[in-house]
Amino acid sequence: MNAHLEHIASLSQDVKEIKEALHFIAKSSLMQLKDEWIDGQIVMQTLHISQRTLQSLRDNGTLPFSRINGKFYYKVTDIQELLEANYTKSKIR
Repeated sequence: MNAHLEHIASLSQDVKEIKEALHFIAKSSLMQLKDEWIDGQIVMQTLHISQRTLQSLRDNGTLPFSRINGKFYYKVTDIQELLEANYTKSKIR
């Protein structure tokens, strides 16, 4: 009986360690995504907007960017913030 309790305690500890490891992996993946930069082409395809619309978002300061050799890059987090800031719940119930 005592051996069974020790085995259960051992399994419980293993599950706890696995849970902590999975949490660490998920957190590090999220942090990696937060710092990810994508180019303008991906932004246009993802948001289904034109090149001119994307330029307007840059020009009016709505969407921060970085420019390297004429190519524009955007942080995923900035795009997420823009979408969240403009999120409107449906009024239809």
